[in-house]
Amino acid sequence: MKKCIVISDSFKGTLSSIEICEIAEQTIKTVFPKCEVIAIPVADGGEGTVTCFEKAMGAKIVKATVSNPYNEKIVANYSKIDNKAIIEMASAAGLPMVGENKNPEITSTYGVGELISHAISNGSTEILLGLGGSATNDLGCGCAAALGAKFIDKTGKSFIPTGETLKNIVNIDI
Repeated sequence: MKKCIVISDSFKGTLSSIEICEIAEQTIKTVFPKCEVIAIPVADGGEGTVTCFEKAMGAKIVKATVSNPYNEKIVANYSKIDNKAIIEMASAAGLPMVGENKNPEITSTYGVGELISHAISNGSTEILLGLGGSATNDLGCGCAAALGAKFIDKTGKSFIPTGETLKNIVNIDI
C-alpha cells in the first residue's frame, strides 16, 4: 500500500480523534513501513471540535471561566483564528461533564453563551458553534440569556430557563 488516509471522529468516552489517528498511523506503518499515512482528526461539533481546529489550522486556544451545565464555574477552551472563534457546546455544556448525574431538566447552556460573549469581547466577529455532545435540553435559552435575552415568567420575573422551566416562559425580551 502506497498511501492511506485516516479520517476519524472520536470513539465517545474512550479515544479522542487525535488518539485514534495516532494509533492508526503507528499501526499502518508497522504493517506497511513505506506507506504514506495522512491522518486527519475530525469532530462532529461535539467533544474534540476545538482540538481538531487547533491541530488542522494552527488555531490558538483561548481559555475562559464559564458555567458548566449545573452552573458551577469551570475553565473551558475555544479556538481563535484571527477574528474567528470556534466554540464547541460540549466544552461548557457537554455530556461528559455530568457523568452519571444526567438530568436535562435542570441543566443549562448558559456557559456556551458565556464562551460566545468572551470570544466577542476578545475581538471575534465570526463564531463557528459546534452543537454536539450536549447534556442540556433548554433549546439554547441559557445561551441566549448569557448573551442578554430576558426570559419572563407569568409574574414578570426574569429567569434563566432549563429544560424543566421552559414551560414558564410567557415573554422573551431580546
